[in-house]
Amino acid sequence: MTATVRVLAPAKINLHLEVLGLRADGFHELAMVMQSIDLADELICDNTADGQIHLSCDVEGLSTGGDNLITRAAELLRSRSGFNELGASIQLKKKIPIGAGLAGGSSDGAAALVALNILWGLGHAPADLEVMAAELGSDMPFCIRGGTQLCFGRGEQLEPCSPADQAMGIVLVKDPSVSVSTPWAYGECRRLRGASYLEGDAAFAERRQGLRASDWLNPLRPDTPPPLQNDLQTVVAPQTASVRTALALLEALPGQLRVAMSGSGPSCFALFANREQADQALEAHRSSFEQAGLACWSCSMQPEGVKLAP
Repeated sequence: MTATVRVLAPAKINLHLEVLGLRADGFHELAMVMQSIDLADELICDNTADGQIHLSCDVEGLSTGGDNLITRAAELLRSRSGFNELGASIQLKKKIPIGAGLAGGSSDGAAALVALNILWGLGHAPADLEVMAAELGSDMPFCIRGGTQLCFGRGEQLEPCSPADQAMGIVLVKDPSVSVSTPWAYGECRRLRGASYLEGDAAFAERRQGLRASDWLNPLRPDTPPPLQNDLQTVVAPQTASVRTALALLEALPGQLRVAMSGSGPSCFALFANREQADQALEAHRSSFEQAGLACWSCSMQPEGVKLAP
């Protein structure tokens, strides 16, 4: 066992989010491209060997009880180990905004699996952790593997993409006072777009193959940037003023390549050829975002998911 393990839990953005239709189990069938970015939470895990999971957080109001994905991940990993005496004290340092469509909670849960696997000396391979992660949340396997991934099914079926030619820069914005319920967003998508859903595995498979063959993938390149389709944006933006404001301000940034909402929102982002251009655009227009009540960050794409903190 190790005394202390520190890991970084990166956020993700959706470069593509297509709602294909309904599965036999009632979930939506998705075809996505997800991308890790270097905006990350940090988990600091210490051994306690008291059979208890103690979670604390530096953000007031965030639940640290049994409903938190970190706690759920820790309890699942411990139950699979067969060693009920395993315990840990976990500190969560938040940087990813909450309820933002950036998979912050999922990434934190994934980070707990990675960190405690090391802390407790369990020796699970990453693929084993991804299987456990899928039991807890659709985004969690991606958060472990990270980088650029095609994500199918509910989002848990991963296929790697070629590494990007260069890490594109990102300006990311969110209204701190607004959150969007993911179940509500998918419910609205079904209500408004259900008549055009694809039906059947053959239709789903054809669309997945079409995404695999996209000319903007394998690898990502600034000279042919992703078109940034997000089917949830088409239903969330008309009903969420902060999303419309964010998209308009991002579209006005000089040098931006594409603009979209991430996941079910309300976070929105603009792509740039590199981090330097994103930094410059944000600094020149930070006051516009702040006047609109939007928190803002400059980020880069990163080639991995959860990793040990330096």
